[in-house]
Amino acid sequence: MTPTKKYSFLFRMLVFLFSFSFMGCQDKVFEQYLMNVPVYMSYEELRSSIKNNTSQELKDPGKIYFKDNYLFINEEYKGIHIIDNSDPSSPQNIAFINLPGNVDIAIKGNTLFADSYIDLVAIDISDINNIAEIGRVEDVFPYTLPPVDNNYWFDDIDRSKGIVKDWEVKKVRKEIEPITPYPIFPFWRNFEFTLVNSSSSYARTSGGSQSSFGVGGSMARFVLHKDILYAINESKMKLFNISNPSQPVSSGEFHIRWGMETLFLYKDNLFIGTQTGMLIYDLSNPLSPEKISQYDHIRSCDPVVVEDNTAYVTLRAGTTCGGNTNQLDVIDISNLQSPRLIKSYSMTKPHGLGIDEGILFVCDGDAGLKIYDASNPNLITSNLLSTFTDVNGWDVIPFNGILMMIGSDGFYQYDYENIRNIIFLSKIPVIQ
Repeated sequence: MTPTKKYSFLFRMLVFLFSFSFMGCQDKVFEQYLMNVPVYMSYEELRSSIKNNTSQELKDPGKIYFKDNYLFINEEYKGIHIIDNSDPSSPQNIAFINLPGNVDIAIKGNTLFADSYIDLVAIDISDINNIAEIGRVEDVFPYTLPPVDNNYWFDDIDRSKGIVKDWEVKKVRKEIEPITPYPIFPFWRNFEFTLVNSSSSYARTSGGSQSSFGVGGSMARFVLHKDILYAINESKMKLFNISNPSQPVSSGEFHIRWGMETLFLYKDNLFIGTQTGMLIYDLSNPLSPEKISQYDHIRSCDPVVVEDNTAYVTLRAGTTCGGNTNQLDVIDISNLQSPRLIKSYSMTKPHGLGIDEGILFVCDGDAGLKIYDASNPNLITSNLLSTFTDVNGWDVIPFNGILMMIGSDGFYQYDYENIRNIIFLSKIPVIQ
């Protein structure tokens, strides 16, 4: 090495060492950012918060569930509205169950089962005006975060403080690395949490001939069968023994597939809608579901309903599920071990759906509520019976000639006893 190169090399090394030493002695550097900051509810408050209140107006409704002339409408993450629906043309909003973190509902006999953030709760509804918690299974559901403003990142979550019941957008002071020309966010999402968006789910639990159960819409994550409650999150199905309703018992869990969204019970078979297909499970042994088969489709949100030998699946684009397809898939399940696509039909942006004696009801986004004669699976869209374009429905319950529908602006009911003359009955509006 020449003297010139040698001195040049030594000079560069000294500059590097000086710079490194200087950085190590620098004070910490902080920046302020607008962030979603969690608002906590302690575990003690969560587990002592169930109470019966006077009726409240619908503001952010989610799932619907019907039993014994009463309608239960979930107010997302807040609780459950109780509607006396003995006269569908004049439903009466009579009470509200305060139940933080509630999204899903299922009823057996006089016991309502519901999620409350991380817990499963059993509530005695034998006296609608005097409901009471009678059982609880703690820490059985994922630590779930409520909907968040995606325009901002969110701050660290401290589980020891309780559950996150809300967010506040405020300035947060965070340390950054001084040599980094842009901020680093080590506090970004911790993926052991589940982040739920407000349109994530709508209810369906099918009682079939089991009159002790109620009925719900097509996007269930809770389903009751015999003495077992089945509940899913994105990848696991949890089982609860409810033979003694006041003492539900956690009875195992199964990892099935990532992206599970909905459950539909038909006879002794469970149909699971996932973001990539429909799974079919045999529940002959209720505590040990056995997979029969699966039907795969492109990535999309997909509730499923079943009648006789046919399954109906809606695929919806433009959501967190991914995909860009909006369609109705009609599937032959006469051979449960080999489900076969009969035909696909283009839709606008379908959400929930329902089937009753060959009459198919589809909530098709801005295109409204569509009602079809589905007796010929190859000609469904050619047999459109009626369209209600002034509604934007999320989910439906067709039951004994009455269609109950929850949507973005309220709860609607229609009389479809005469399918050629469907009559609008009533609406409970959403108050903005």
